[in-house]
Parts: sequence; structure tokens; C-alpha cells
Amino acid sequence: MELQARSLWLLTEPLHAVCYFDERCRDLGKDLGLKGFWMGYFASRTAPLGAVEPAPATAVLGVFAPGMVARALPAAWSIVAPAHVLDERGSRAAHALRRVDPELEHTAAELLPPLQTIVDDAPATARPLFAANRALCDHADPVERLWQLTTAIREFRGDAHHAVLADEGLDGCEALVLAAASGRVPKDTMREDRGWSEEEWAAATDRLRSRGLVDAHGDATGHGRQERERIEKATDRLAGRLLRALPEAETEALLQGLEPVVRRILAADVLPFPNPIGLPHLDEPVRRDTGS
Repeated sequence: MELQARSLWLLTEPLHAVCYFDERCRDLGKDLGLKGFWMGYFASRTAPLGAVEPAPATAVLGVFAPGMVARALPAAWSIVAPAHVLDERGSRAAHALRRVDPELEHTAAELLPPLQTIVDDAPATARPLFAANRALCDHADPVERLWQLTTAIREFRGDAHHAVLADEGLDGCEALVLAAASGRVPKDTMREDRGWSEEEWAAATDRLRSRGLVDAHGDATGHGRQERERIEKATDRLAGRLLRALPEAETEALLQGLEPVVRRILAADVLPFPNPIGLPHLDEPVRRDTGS
């Protein structure tokens, strides 16, 4: 189940992630009158929760610096309503997917039923971003619905991952330092991408060093890599709950059906590698030291 949960992530995350890297998706905030990419990011990522305030938004997003979130929210809601943001993010994501895979509308007919079964059956308790996104999976447009379902699945795993990080005693900055030290996410840009100051990053590194998780050079120690392994195994275990609703044969059929779609997305070079999501290329050996 854990390996299948990891495969489900590898084969759904690229569909969801077009909303971060496709040029038209990246322009969402600017086109809606928001200030820059990041205000648009926080508005679109949290819009399923409504006009959320910065404190709960920071908590559910897990790894962003509070100040970075507070610069975007609640100011964004004085410019555009969450419902308008949701309409735009879904239609733009669907446009991006159609552009890289013109046949996706036909493929979606086979993918939608098992994905809907997974999302409908999954428990929402203690999974706020998943619960908020699940309520949006009723689009008439099949490609937009496909994107929304993969987004709900993505946020289910994300909610689980943040719970594991908290249980392991890692705050958001520490989690990113360890992920960067392990080599999956870009070490030279991760701090700024998530809004942490040099002082905050250095302090988090010192805390991890005192626990034996990173060395004097800021690289993960053997103990640190074991910690990342433990975190990812626990995340896979919790995310594996998604697949309980499908018989083994249907799970394998779903994964096989998703693979050619994902390969077309990757072939279009929409997603950069390496990336701040920690997503490896589909043909890379799967390591468990992925980022948040």
C-alpha cells in the first residue's frame, strides 16, 4: 500500500502542479489585480477555505514563513473574492492540461470514476485542505474536474505530511532545511521561495545540527537521512488510506492510465527539475527524501 501511495503521488502531482508552473496559471494573480505571483499563489491555494486569515493559512500550508503569508492575506480578499479565484484557477489549470495533452478530455472519461471514488471515500477529519478541495470536485468540464480531483488527492497527502512533520518535532523552517540538506529540493533557492530570513534559516539549521540531523556544512547526516526516510514512510502510510476504496486491480489500472498523461506533461517541460515541490522525474529512482 505504501508503494502504491507513493506511485499515486508521482502520477497525480504533475497534473496538479501545472497551476504553479504554466505561464498562464502563474499570471492568475496579476490578471486579477493582485500584487505579484505569491499573492496570487496564497489566494488560489487557500481560496477553497474561504477568505481565510493569515494565521490559519500559515498553519495549514505548513512550511511558509508567517510573514510571507501575512503580506498576501487577508489583503487579497479586499481585491478579489475567493469564489472568483477558484473559477480562474480551475479553468486555467484545465487549459494548461489541454494544451499539453489535447486528448485528455477523452482519457478523463476513464480516469474520473476511480479518482472520484478515492476522493469520496477518504476521511476529511484533520485534513482541512483536502476537505475544502473535495467540496469543489463537481465541475462539468471533465478536464477541470480531473485537475480538481488530483488537487484534492494532493492536499490529502499534504495534510498528512504536515501532521507527520509536527509529530516528529519539526517546524516549517526546520522541515525545509532538512529537505534541502537531503538534496531533493533546491538548496540555494528554497529559503527565499518559502519566505524565511537568513537568520531564521540559520537558527533552524543550528537546531537541526544540535539534534545530529545536519552536519557543519549544512548537509544531512546519516541520522538526518534516516529521519527523512521515517517521515516519508509515515506520509506514505497515511496517504495509503486513499487507496482503500479501490480493489487491487482497479488501483493498478488507474496508475497505468495516469502514466501516459503524466509523461506527456513532463515531455512538455512545464515542470522544472529539480523543483521546490521535491517531485522527482518519473524515470528517476524514487528516493524518499522529498520536500514539502
